[in-house]
Amino acid sequence: MVVSLAYDGLAGELVRRLKYRPEPLLAHPLGARLARQVSESGILADLVVPVPLHPSRERERGFNQAALLSRPVARRLGVALRERALTRIRPAPPQASLDARARARNLHGAFRGKALLRGARVLLVDDVLTTGHTLAAAARAAREAGARQVYAAVVAATVTSPRPAP
Repeated sequence: MVVSLAYDGLAGELVRRLKYRPEPLLAHPLGARLARQVSESGILADLVVPVPLHPSRERERGFNQAALLSRPVARRLGVALRERALTRIRPAPPQASLDARARARNLHGAFRGKALLRGARVLLVDDVLTTGHTLAAAARAAREAGARQVYAAVVAATVTSPRPAP
């Protein structure tokens, strides 16, 4: 797991602005910082895969922030970016609106991986890690689709968040 920043202060504000204002241009500097840290971590990935939004949420927002953040990571690592290798198969309330127990239930069976993940070392990218449930559910779907290894990288994490291995 690579975490770029603590989700507080300025970092938290930048991520919230990226997602909710929305200010998609913030993805470039945040993604570049994450790319640098992933590169220095020594993770060997074959594919970079952003954690997907449900299509209705992506239409509403106009972009998937994880996909925007993933682009500089894939470029820096020199590996393929597969924005649609995982799909969010059912809509659900935003994780930020739920407590930890509800977050886990909210994501049960929410993702499906595609066959192109079979045998690959996959680096999942997301914006924020709070409880770890989103990344765990996405990683589970990637492994069920045949991913050989799954790593994760996030721009920001809450200081007290557990960091379960995806």
